[in-house]
Amino acid sequence: MVTYNMGKDMDLPTLIKFCEDTGLGGVELRTTHAHGVEVELSAAERAGVKSRFADSPVEIAGLGSAFEYHSPDPAVVKENIEGSITYARLAADVGASGIKVRPNGLPEEVPVEKTCEQIGKAMRQVAQFAGDIGVEVRLEVHGKNSSDPKIIRKIMDYADHPMATVCWNSNGTDMDENQSIEASFNLLKDKITHCHITEIGVYQYPWQDLFNRLKAMDYQGWCLAEIQYNEQPERFMKFYRTLFDLYTGNYSWPHE
Repeated sequence: MVTYNMGKDMDLPTLIKFCEDTGLGGVELRTTHAHGVEVELSAAERAGVKSRFADSPVEIAGLGSAFEYHSPDPAVVKENIEGSITYARLAADVGASGIKVRPNGLPEEVPVEKTCEQIGKAMRQVAQFAGDIGVEVRLEVHGKNSSDPKIIRKIMDYADHPMATVCWNSNGTDMDENQSIEASFNLLKDKITHCHITEIGVYQYPWQDLFNRLKAMDYQGWCLAEIQYNEQPERFMKFYRTLFDLYTGNYSWPHE
């Protein structure tokens, strides 16, 4: 799961135990949340986080940042690139396989192609560093207008680095006029290494089609529940995990 929002108030021991108790194999640790896995950690503290996960069946599926590269101000873009690089070092130190970054909109006063080029080249700069330490840079399909998969495709073409990848975000904007995700998915499938899923128990998205497409491409990444807090979190996530297993053909009894 993603700690946004279900686990945002859980400290690290509580979060790991929650994942263990509800059958979740991994967690994406979003910055600013109560788990406290942040760049301010010392080397010893980072080693402690890595060890805590190593002693558990739960893995760090990634670190979720809010770094973004679409600003028309070069100083802001530079700051976000440098922050991303620092965050990638944290990911490597705690044993996370990647960091999530995002576009968060398209400035109206700037040509779209120019912004796509700027975001892509910034992402490539981060990926060049992060790749050398074994960390993926995952661009979340996110933001007003920038969540359009055609825009993300343009960005990724400019990024053009094997460690610059896509985090599919299960947005309504993925669907065409027939409510199909086929065209959008095909645009990005060669870059998808990470996937956020939301309310899979609600008729709001073609969940079965998404999981079938991931399976057909032999997807090896995570599917991470990014959902609102529930007043019965443990019970809710057990239902969620069971439903996910049913969708993906992995339900079995006795359950192991």
